Order: sequence, then C-alpha cells, then structure tokens
Amino acid sequence: MTISSAPATSLSGYIPDLPTPFAADGAIDLCAFQRLCERQIEAGVGAIVVCETAGEASTLSSAEQGRLIRAAVEAAHGRARIIAGAGSNSTQQAVELTRCADAAGADAVLSVVPYYNRPMRAGIEAHFLAIADATELPIILHDVPGRTNRELADATLARLTQSGQFIGLKDGTGDVTRVARLRRLLPGGFHLLSGDDASAFAFIANGGDGCISMISNVAPGLCRTIFSCCRQENWQAARALHNRLAALEAVISREGPPALKAALSGLGLMRPGLRLPLVELDASTAREIAHAATALTERDLAA
Repeated sequence: MTISSAPATSLSGYIPDLPTPFAADGAIDLCAFQRLCERQIEAGVGAIVVCETAGEASTLSSAEQGRLIRAAVEAAHGRARIIAGAGSNSTQQAVELTRCADAAGADAVLSVVPYYNRPMRAGIEAHFLAIADATELPIILHDVPGRTNRELADATLARLTQSGQFIGLKDGTGDVTRVARLRRLLPGGFHLLSGDDASAFAFIANGGDGCISMISNVAPGLCRTIFSCCRQENWQAARALHNRLAALEAVISREGPPALKAALSGLGLMRPGLRLPLVELDASTAREIAHAATALTERDLAA
C-alpha cells in the first residue's frame, strides 16, 4: 500500500528523520537501526524517513541505502509508512535511487531540489518530472534553499502538483508564513511538512500538517503530545511542552547528525560514530547536549 492510499495521518505530526547507526568498523549497524525504527513505531508514528539528512545519505552507497530501506520496511511490517530519501543533484542518479527505493519496498520517496548545480526553475521542474516518469511511487518534494542555493518556487510547486504523484512538501525554508500562501495554490490533501525543527511549532500553528524532524528521534512521545495539543488548539499546553525541547532542539538544529547521534548515544540507543566529513562533537558541545537533555524527563523520552 502506498501513502496515497494510506490514512492521512501517515503524513501528519512529527515524522522522524532517522540517523544511520554505524558499528565500530564503520559498517552500518542494522540491528541498532531496526531498534530505532521499532522505538518510533511504538511511539505511534505514521511514517519514518530513512536515508535522508539525519541518515547521512550522501555518505551511503546505493547498496547501503537499499539495505537500510529494506530493514526499515521489515521492521515496520506495515505499521508505518517508509519514506526513502532519494535525492541527488544528478537527475539520472536521483532516478536510480528512486528505483532502488521502489525495489526495496519504500512507500514513497523524498526528493530534494538539485544542489550545487544551481539549475534554472525550468531545470528543477524537468528534474522532478523525470523522476516521476521513472516510478509509480508517491513523491514528497524537499525545498531547502540553505543547502541547495536554489528554491522550489511556489509557481513551480503548483505546476508539479497538477500530477497527483507529488503528494507533499518538506519545507526547509524556515518561512512559517509560506503555509497559508501555499494552501491557496495547492490542491486539497497536499501535505505541508516543516523540515526545520526550530520553526516547526510555528509552522504547525500556521496550518502545517507536521514536521519531518530530527528532535523527534530523541523524544517521540513528547513530540506526539505536542502535535496532539496543536490539533486540539490547546496552544498554551503545546507551547509549554515545546519549551521543554528548546535547548536540545537548538543544538541539534545547529550541529545536525553529530548532535543527534550524541543525544541518542546518551540514551544508550546507538553509537555516536559518523562518516567523514562529519566528526563527533567536541567536549564542550557534548556537555551542552548532556545538559540540554536534563530538561527532559523519562516520560518525555519514552516511546
């Protein structure tokens, strides 16, 4: 079953962008990875993102990505949708990664605006249409101009969504006012998801459907409660709960996968190891992570 035929809740709330655990020899630790998947499923998530930003996708071979996707599919066993990162600045490579994700059993792919090449808007549109032509999987677009140096323009997004194959947007612009603007342009049922933990609360409060999140790896239960309060328009409770995450969220947003892995390592869930060019945190930042985690209770951290 693909996301397009799954309940709408599959693409709402806090959707974890899972890190990729590495063993001491640098190989992927599939056992630890499946434990991370199971922890999120027990917390009630509707979907899980793998092989994306938190997963250090740029350091993974296509074979490794296929193994991770299959491991996530096996762990979920239909209890959550698996969204596979399949982006590249090469259209042909993005097509190949998308086909790999399809063969591995993914329910949808997440495809980023081509980075480094700085394509024109027409090139960005052609890139995504070529990917859509190569698969029947639903596609979630990823707009993160801070990394790609190119934006996915509202008009381009509107044209792409004329095809029902494009079902959602991971918005990493940090512009929380964009939600209302896009709602007027895009078809009903299109999912607007923040890709920025730091502004996710405001994004959801402005009408967003949720967030593809790093912080929810650490505190899935708390993130689920925050989203539930938002849906009930209990903004005071949602804000108070969100404030408990603020310190940890700030350092993870700033440092990315090294900080996320340090936090999860502190919980005994995985090793903190990374692949170059990322390296482990210095002692000062590691202490900052540990201190920020003290603001969270065992209940916050529980699945």
